[in-house]
Amino acid sequence: MKTCFGYVRVSTVKQGDGVSLEAQRDAILAFASRNNLAVQQWFEEKETAAKRGRPIFNKMISELKRRKADGVVFHKIDRSARNFADWARIGDLAEAGIDVHFATESLDFRSRGGRLAADIQAVVAADYIRNLRDESIKGQIGRLKQGLYPYSAPVGYRNEGAGKPKSVDPIMGPLVRQLFELYASGEHSCESLQRVMAVRGLRNFYGRAVSHTGVENILKNPFYAGIILIRKTGQTYPGIHQPIVTKKLFDQAEDVRLGRRHKVKVTHEYLFRGLFQCGRCHRAMIGERQKGHVYYRCHAKLCPTKTVREEVIEKAVREHLSDTQLTDDQVHKLRDRLHSWLRDGSSQAASEQAVSEIASLDERMSRLTDKFVDDLIDRDTYTQKREQLLSERARLMEVQSSQRDWTWHVQKVTELLEHAKNLCFGYEIANHDEKRAIIRFASSNRFVTEECVGFEPPIWRQKAENALLGMDSPPTPPCTRTDAVAELVEAVREVRNEDAIHL
Repeated sequence: MKTCFGYVRVSTVKQGDGVSLEAQRDAILAFASRNNLAVQQWFEEKETAAKRGRPIFNKMISELKRRKADGVVFHKIDRSARNFADWARIGDLAEAGIDVHFATESLDFRSRGGRLAADIQAVVAADYIRNLRDESIKGQIGRLKQGLYPYSAPVGYRNEGAGKPKSVDPIMGPLVRQLFELYASGEHSCESLQRVMAVRGLRNFYGRAVSHTGVENILKNPFYAGIILIRKTGQTYPGIHQPIVTKKLFDQAEDVRLGRRHKVKVTHEYLFRGLFQCGRCHRAMIGERQKGHVYYRCHAKLCPTKTVREEVIEKAVREHLSDTQLTDDQVHKLRDRLHSWLRDGSSQAASEQAVSEIASLDERMSRLTDKFVDDLIDRDTYTQKREQLLSERARLMEVQSSQRDWTWHVQKVTELLEHAKNLCFGYEIANHDEKRAIIRFASSNRFVTEECVGFEPPIWRQKAENALLGMDSPPTPPCTRTDAVAELVEAVREVRNEDAIHL
């Protein structure tokens, strides 16, 4: 009695949970019994035969070449191979005198006619896979053009089923945004960022901490800014899913990643590290510890600004916060005027303009595609122009989205006003990172000139003063009371986009 191997295969692990493998085994055993064969060893695989390189299949071929069995029994031809490379290896076995059988095919693989019939069926199986692949790609491109991502959701998103956009994971989504914020600050490498986010709880779909490579993949993926990128082809599509980060924040992180923006190497976590510049030469004040005290020094030669103690800066910060924060009466006036502005609806123009510009961009993309189809432009030019248009479209979609819910904007402005009313108290109870965020929030620029510490007021504070001034005096063109409050709302967006505080 001759010995043989039995080879059974399904295309996916999920299919392996069904009855297909067991049915293939039964058919092979029945065939072996009828033909006086003994199945010496089983080789079971859960991988498609369309691509070469199946590990179990390769192992079986190697064992047969070492004459560990007299032959092999497959269930059907399409269970053995659906690509010409692996089918040629099966043919080599027959050429070497190794028996090749198919349990459900009445073929004599050693005869010329049987071999020809088997080759024809193998070609049909390979063509079936090619057609299936083409149809699958066609369906995927259709989804992509609809703004849907037909693959598994990246970290921070959840799958909602076929034909539906990915939704933001309520737990992991905010953590992904924090990842972008921290990296865009220039104060972290991917390695240090991976450790920080692991502590904060960022996990992949297997419940494990996102790896160093995973962090890099997140930072490179424009999906988080609302753009779908297919890296294999380089094609981009506007997504209809909710972005986790703004396009501006994504670009800031991209600049840091590509070295277009200086990335700070953090050695010591001094409180005012990177926050103050020399007022003379505009270089960063570098912190260092000497004799138990922290000093911030300008390292430029011949610069009169040499050192200033941290205690001096701390005192100046507290005084600036006291001068910057709003009073209860100011907050009350601004809040009332905001609700009045909401009722006026005067800021609808920005949303309407964004809608008009989006329609214009869509028309330009359509014309660009027509030119590409008509061979008027090459692929590289088409791809470059399309990416530029999609980037601008994503920005306009953010404008439209931010304008859609006016009540939401007023709520965010109200939150800003509450922050502005409690700057001093918030600073006193804040931790190290929160204090740094408050300082950024309360000033647009900070400098040290010799031993004098100075601050430039933040944009939102200037806008608030303009709005208060407009309320206390009769409105005069071109700046009306409504315009002044609208400027304050716009200032809030700028604060949020600069990521000075989390609103």
